[in-house]
Amino acid sequence: MSELPYLTEARCEPLLDWPAAVAALEEGHRAAPAALRDVLLTRGQDRLLSRAAWIDGLGAGVKSVTICPGNAAAGRPSVQGAMVVFDDTTGAPAAVIDNALITKWKTAADSVLGAQLLARRDAGRLLIVGAGAVADSLIAAYGAVFPGLTVTLWARRAEAAEALAARHPGTGIARDLPEAVAEADIVATCTLARSPVIRGDWLRPGQHLDLIGAFAPDMREVDDTALRRARIFVDSRATTIGHIGEIEIPLREGVISEADILGDLHDLVAHRAGRGGAEEITLFKNGGGAHLDLMIAGLILDRWRAAR
Repeated sequence: MSELPYLTEARCEPLLDWPAAVAALEEGHRAAPAALRDVLLTRGQDRLLSRAAWIDGLGAGVKSVTICPGNAAAGRPSVQGAMVVFDDTTGAPAAVIDNALITKWKTAADSVLGAQLLARRDAGRLLIVGAGAVADSLIAAYGAVFPGLTVTLWARRAEAAEALAARHPGTGIARDLPEAVAEADIVATCTLARSPVIRGDWLRPGQHLDLIGAFAPDMREVDDTALRRARIFVDSRATTIGHIGEIEIPLREGVISEADILGDLHDLVAHRAGRGGAEEITLFKNGGGAHLDLMIAGLILDRWRAAR
């Protein structure tokens, strides 16, 4: 039996490109719906999260990550993990892939696919709210799939936005958030906010909202007004409804109903749902999920095999 390959960021990043990552997610949503299961174990403030998916025809995978907040004080990563990918036919392990590689390419490609399917064709201005690792990958991903898009950054810490913009020549800095939101065609949020940073009153007709940061039950990036004004879509009902505050809090409080969630990526890719007119505001909630990890893992494994 050959040694199971361990595919790292350093080893595989040069083999990947954003259009291919977006296409892998689009093609993956033409396959059968995924079977999904999450398991969360806790020890004080530490967490072990395992997310599994099986997609008939694509294979199976389990991504497990540890979240240890205390590591930061010692200069160690607080989030670490890996994904095991299994062959769909035989069930044999095919590879172990580093969590950072999977998550980076999955997260940004998920959002860009949503924008590709929902944003106006003439969208030319992107505002990214946040200046962390996800914002960094969004600049590259959106730029590769939306040629000619101008990018502006806003962050609570102006110095963080300035440092990120310096790594991407041509990227602008916004000082006034309401004004920057009003000027943008696409607004992508990737913050750790637990209360809304984007107000629905700032929005104008025709915009697209790409919401990434809220991943926990108590997190939100936009307010109730934004949800009421927008046509709402999610990447997956299974990973957003009942799990993420951006959707679950307004559902629980009666601000929206499940009928207001007009489609997920399966619906959008199949053209069963989408933007209805140029003046509509569309909202896409990027919730992530093991099925997306598995689709990106397939691309990584294919590229690695081709390069051997």
